[in-house]
Amino acid sequence: MNIKFSFIVCFIAALITMPLWAAEQSSEELAKAAQNPIANMISVPFQNNTNFNVGPEKGTQNILNIQPVIPISLGPNWNLITRTIMPVISQPAFGPGQDTQFGLGDTAFSAFLSPAKSGEFIWGVGPIVQLPIHTDDRLGSNEWGLGPTAVALRMDGPWVYGALVNNVWSLGGNDEKKYNNFLLQPFVNYNFGKTGTFLVSSPIITANWRTGDWVVPVGGGMGQIFKIFGKQAVTTQLAAYYNVAHPDGIGPEWSTRFLLQFMFPK
Repeated sequence: MNIKFSFIVCFIAALITMPLWAAEQSSEELAKAAQNPIANMISVPFQNNTNFNVGPEKGTQNILNIQPVIPISLGPNWNLITRTIMPVISQPAFGPGQDTQFGLGDTAFSAFLSPAKSGEFIWGVGPIVQLPIHTDDRLGSNEWGLGPTAVALRMDGPWVYGALVNNVWSLGGNDEKKYNNFLLQPFVNYNFGKTGTFLVSSPIITANWRTGDWVVPVGGGMGQIFKIFGKQAVTTQLAAYYNVAHPDGIGPEWSTRFLLQFMFPK
């Protein structure tokens, strides 16, 4: 088995050994925790993004992000919230005669230092590292990346809103292989009380500073908290976004997002 696939298989196997039962919390509390990127609980989101009209051949790109969140206590006052994003990519052809490429993209690992006791305002800061473990050159860069990341949000009654931001610079490489990529993910959620139902808008805005290309989506969707096997808390979301800005001739023009998130509160 390819060593990169072995790494992913072992990582997912370790997650499966975690406790299967969620602590008893209300649907509203679980929904708000799911909407907090640095909540002090283990969670395993599977976020599937389908992008349409990608590349000169106007193909469909699919990216499944496996992104476990694991908190580490640093004492009574601070937590370190680790967040790993491992993309599984189906890349469409970008030219005549080119086949669709399927495999792993580069993994992004973030570690947020966050106060253990927060009120309505929650924040975290730390580094983000990009690991070049892609299985094909079309699916990532051969250069490691490093940069800062931060998140801030507020829980105000039924509302949860805030933003996550990072910027990653390549380490080494020649001018053609270097990258300087920016990401901003504002989010706003409205929760319908104890029902566990919520509205969500969480566009992922990206910029390639070297080329000047931006992707700016607008849109949103709906989510629901429910439990399986009696106690296991699960979040689902379905949303659609239209890109008001995107690279000419490359896209994507619009996308859909489906999220399935398993939560393991303490």
